[in-house]
Amino acid sequence: MTQNRERRPVKIDIAVCTYRRAELDQTLLSLAVLSVPSGTLVRIIVADNDVTPSARDRVDAMRSAVPFEITYVHCPASNISIARNACLDHATGDFVAFIDDDETASEDWLAELLVTADTTGAAAVLGPVRAVYPNMAPAWMRRGDFHSTLPVWVSGDIRTGYTCNALLRRSAPSLTGRRFNIALGRSGGEDTEFFAHMHKAGGRIAYAEDALVYEPVPSGRASVAWLTKRRFRMGQTHGRMLLESSAGLGRWKAIALAGAKSAYCFAAATLLAAFPVPRHRYGLRGIMHAGVVSGLFGVREIEQYGNLEEAPR
Repeated sequence: MTQNRERRPVKIDIAVCTYRRAELDQTLLSLAVLSVPSGTLVRIIVADNDVTPSARDRVDAMRSAVPFEITYVHCPASNISIARNACLDHATGDFVAFIDDDETASEDWLAELLVTADTTGAAAVLGPVRAVYPNMAPAWMRRGDFHSTLPVWVSGDIRTGYTCNALLRRSAPSLTGRRFNIALGRSGGEDTEFFAHMHKAGGRIAYAEDALVYEPVPSGRASVAWLTKRRFRMGQTHGRMLLESSAGLGRWKAIALAGAKSAYCFAAATLLAAFPVPRHRYGLRGIMHAGVVSGLFGVREIEQYGNLEEAPR
């Protein structure tokens, strides 16, 4: 006679890296009301990336409002890769989910990520990040939604990702021992590299379109200058990664192609000068391709994070 055995609970660690952000309270409150599937155990890991343990008291004050265990980790200083790696090092669950300290999760966020992970068997699952604009943001920026985050498909495949809304299957061979590059912890791009290398190692990336999180856009980011800097750095990261697999003539071909794409985008932006949304879309894409050229020439990524105005994300 076969004896029925109770199914082992699925354990999830939710990782929140933080750096001097009061918005952490709202992030934790949104996690407190998550719809958690039956048979799922949740723990929250808060990795404080400040020089001093400035978030400890804030986290302690929130414990009574959150129905899950919270593990506080102090991991200085001002390098987001150190914080992300601390979360991976302290994770013990079947999965680890990442959400930023200025985001709020929708009620079904975690459940939707888990359903997609279960149905696809993917090593990683990404969800959408919907930008919430302040009233002072330019109308064209709100219409074009330039700050929301979505995955990029190449020939029907997602080849890299981001940590502002992601779920990782810790047992996946492509993730075994994998960590974020500390050298990129102040410039950004560490998550792009992490997922790209995971994908190259055979890890599949899936997408859960209903696993929504929301991110307010601070006034300092609702500007062309911030978007320009960010797109250029994104291009630099992509160019540096292309450089890893390109040598000799292949490198020069990649530089020529990126340069041509940049020129095309700037020309299109000029022709569409009377239409703000497509003008800025083409202009920012041209800047990104210019960043690719920079990266292919080996120029180090510009530092974008590490202070209160541009806290690591």
